[in-house]
Amino acid sequence: MPLPDSINATQSMLTTTGYVCSRELATVVFLSLKLGRPLFLEGEAGVGKTEIAKALAAALGRRLIRLQCYEGLDASSAVYEWNFAAQMVAIRAAESGDREGLKAELFSDEYLIRRPLLEAMQPQPGGAPILLIDELDRTDEPFEAFLLEALSDYQVTIPELGTITAPEPPITILTSNRTREVHDALKRRCLYHWVDYPDFDREMEILQSRAPEATEALSREIVAFVQRLRTEDLFKKPGVAETIDWAKCLLALDAIALSPQLIADTLGAILKYQDDIQKLAGSEATRILEEARKGLEG
Repeated sequence: MPLPDSINATQSMLTTTGYVCSRELATVVFLSLKLGRPLFLEGEAGVGKTEIAKALAAALGRRLIRLQCYEGLDASSAVYEWNFAAQMVAIRAAESGDREGLKAELFSDEYLIRRPLLEAMQPQPGGAPILLIDELDRTDEPFEAFLLEALSDYQVTIPELGTITAPEPPITILTSNRTREVHDALKRRCLYHWVDYPDFDREMEILQSRAPEATEALSREIVAFVQRLRTEDLFKKPGVAETIDWAKCLLALDAIALSPQLIADTLGAILKYQDDIQKLAGSEATRILEEARKGLEG
């Protein structure tokens, strides 16, 4: 599928995959595609940052290549490694043969294991892939510096093979949950957008798209309760992903309306820390439910 030619077309394209986004987010996605600039999405966990990369890949018919970041991730783990086991087998099989020829063969494409960054710089069926660099804030500054250099020219260097440059730069999306600040130099290389929790109407749209079996009345109660819950002093506020998960759990229990007991039974679907769950024990869940229903009436 060709790239969208307008903001409205971008928003409509994402909607066809079930991803409901604001015009502001559709605008920055359109500009990223139009200008060929990486897109840096920051926001709380569970607000849909990762999902937009999946939606783009589905809508454009492109391959999604994901680099999941973690503490201690280094350049070699993100780019490539050699298949040492296969190399050792080849060495033992040719110990009496041409040593120089063997060396050249060992460091060839046959023994190269491509990690996400290198894989994203290879030609792909259907066009340049979507490269998702997920939760960049989990890595450290040296990796950020390497990534800045790699994304500047979309090339990486393998000492044994030389420099490899992407014939067509991947569509790159970086995400951060802001557990730490990412360096300004990397942000300047990208278009930036803060992905916030949706308002009531947009979260209703999202829920109806992802859990269409839920009645409108139940969906409204779910969204109102979760939105009210986000105003509480919690260690981890529920994201949109938790709203969807909770709705599916309630549907599995054949729920038609919320009740304090039903909320107590399913809190593990929306809250992921025991301290937060304990805060909603007893009358607190009832209070929040009553306030949510009053908000709907108002």
